[in-house]
Amino acid sequence: MDIVAGSVVKSKAGKDKGEFFVVVSLDGDRVSVCDGKSRGLSDPKRKNPRHLAVTSTVIDLPITDKQLRITLKNFSEVTKED
Repeated sequence: MDIVAGSVVKSKAGKDKGEFFVVVSLDGDRVSVCDGKSRGLSDPKRKNPRHLAVTSTVIDLPITDKQLRITLKNFSEVTKED
C-alpha cells in the first residue's frame, strides 16, 4: 500500500517505535508525520518511509491537533483489542 497524505502509519524504528502517526505531507524521500501530542501539526517529524508500516486507514486533512489525538487514540485502542 502506498503512503499518501492522511495515511495512518505505525513507526517501525526509532524512539517512537510502535506509535501511530498521520502522514501530513510527502517531502521527496521523506514523509512528515504528526501525532497531535509530542509532534503537533506545527512541528511535524520527518521520517524515512521505510521505517513506517502503512495501515489501510486514511483520514481527511486538514485536522486539528485535538482531533488528531482523538483519532489516533481510538485507532490504537482498536488495534490493541485485535
